[in-house]
Amino acid sequence: MQDSFVELLKLLLPEIIVEYFELTSYKKGEDILHLYLKEINSIPKEYRQYKLSSKGFFDEITIQDFPIRGHQVYLYITRRRWLNEDSGQVVFRDWNLVTDETRVTQEFASFLKEINRFQA
Repeated sequence: MQDSFVELLKLLLPEIIVEYFELTSYKKGEDILHLYLKEINSIPKEYRQYKLSSKGFFDEITIQDFPIRGHQVYLYITRRRWLNEDSGQVVFRDWNLVTDETRVTQEFASFLKEINRFQA
């Protein structure tokens, strides 16, 4: 059942979200869906050669995503950070989830740009 739930999420959310985040909770309002996601504790590929330890999370960010069945969708994303025990630096994944100067996913921004192309 868990595998089919993940497959369903892949149809609804950007693939990068499903791959690197877990859905921790959700709230459904009359016309809004709130999805709460937390980054899984999987060390980024670019840091696998270092000794890292999980050191909590950054503050939650909110991103608007594609509407689903007439509901606005908001993703509440909590990103993880790690401590590089060799250098003492805090490291994290370089997510490009939010387009410049907007609070929507890049996929959603591309979608909006595309539909605006067809308006007279």
